[in-house]
Amino acid sequence: MNHKGQSSDSDSVVVLEMDPLVHELKRKLASLKSSKTLPGEPRIIVSKVGHLRRNVCNSEYDPDHVSIGPYNHVRHLPTQQDKLRSLDAVLTAAEPSMTVEVYLKELACLEDKARSYYANTFDGITTHQFVHMLLLDGCYILSRFASFPAKHTAHGAGAARSSAFAASLEDLAVVRDVFFLAENQIPFFVLEKIGELTVPDGKARVGKWIADHALELMKAQRYAVAAPAMVPPELTAPENLLHLLHMHLKPQEMDALLPGATGNGAADKPVSSVGRWRTATEYSYAGVKFRSQEMSEKGGVRCILDVRLDSGGGTLEVPRLDIDNETWRLLRNLMELEQRNREAVGSHVTAYCVFMSQLASDRKDVELLSKRGVIVHAHGNDAEVAQHFADLCKGIVFDTSEPKINYLWDIRQKLEKRSRSYRRRWMAWLRRKYFSNPWLAVGLLAAAIGLVCAIVQAVYSVLSYKQG
Repeated sequence: MNHKGQSSDSDSVVVLEMDPLVHELKRKLASLKSSKTLPGEPRIIVSKVGHLRRNVCNSEYDPDHVSIGPYNHVRHLPTQQDKLRSLDAVLTAAEPSMTVEVYLKELACLEDKARSYYANTFDGITTHQFVHMLLLDGCYILSRFASFPAKHTAHGAGAARSSAFAASLEDLAVVRDVFFLAENQIPFFVLEKIGELTVPDGKARVGKWIADHALELMKAQRYAVAAPAMVPPELTAPENLLHLLHMHLKPQEMDALLPGATGNGAADKPVSSVGRWRTATEYSYAGVKFRSQEMSEKGGVRCILDVRLDSGGGTLEVPRLDIDNETWRLLRNLMELEQRNREAVGSHVTAYCVFMSQLASDRKDVELLSKRGVIVHAHGNDAEVAQHFADLCKGIVFDTSEPKINYLWDIRQKLEKRSRSYRRRWMAWLRRKYFSNPWLAVGLLAAAIGLVCAIVQAVYSVLSYKQG
């Protein structure tokens, strides 16, 4: 059916083929409705990284060694043969009755659910291609990080690899691509299904194996030291591997997310309308000290997000951040996860990254924080680290002035109030100017004593004159 229309401000006539257009729109609407999250079932959506964030550092979001999931399905990386060997290893570890046909049929039943976990519909990927991709990618991940019997695995995965899985450059590349990248993900239930078909109690065992690797990774990088607490109504199981890492990064004092939760007057209303953090140097000029905090599994500091201000409000306690080339990649992709799934996972990592990026945006700030042990880095110089921090949150949408999404809001308010105190700034200047050097301090003390003696002598002289 053709439809002819004419624009009100033009003489041109446009002829539309209505049937194909209507069919296409109906198909897209049906796909949209089927992908909506059911009430009470929060779900992590994997989406393409926004152009504003990609333009800052495109390579931080792309895999170099192995492509996982539909977004990178078209990439021809040199691991396709490894995926086939991984499939063979999984089939070998399974019972003889578990043929490749069984795996494909089971995963085909999960296709619609798996597709709904992505923001894109991937109409160009057929059912055959999509299920084929899920099977090969899932087997590759399990062959690397699941503890199937060592004699059956293509890469020697298992308990023996647990303590040395990041020992080689290849393993580092696999961890980076499989765990760190927001686009390079498949749903976690796909891994559980493959595990369930392969070994007895496979769903639970796969979850434990991969969770153990994730915790070891976070401990090795000094991002967190304890397994995440599964507290409803939050998601109690990971929905992909990047989300699993994100679950380890949760500040202990979650009450700080609510305005006025600390119960003091400083948090009743904003000190300033602009929610920017000051730099470390500026806070130092206001008398704020920085102290590095060591993480402890049973203590109050369990991950890098556990930033605190001491009871006196004069010392900012920040967990030590060990920085290498992969730090920026992980933090950027964790923020990307939060940008698309704020209702499900919150914005804790984004709040922390904004805090650090503004606190350490200059060479002098990085130098100060390094001296205090807050930052430990392996870059060439402090200026390079400062530039990385300055670029970290470009393109990120986040309002630091909103306490409901910024768990550090109360700390920022207190520090801002302290920074605006002229008395504190003057005292801090006096300490830096005269008391940082012991000889200057002694000289100042001697001058003060001399001044007091001169005043006392003058007073006695006046009194003696009056009495005489």
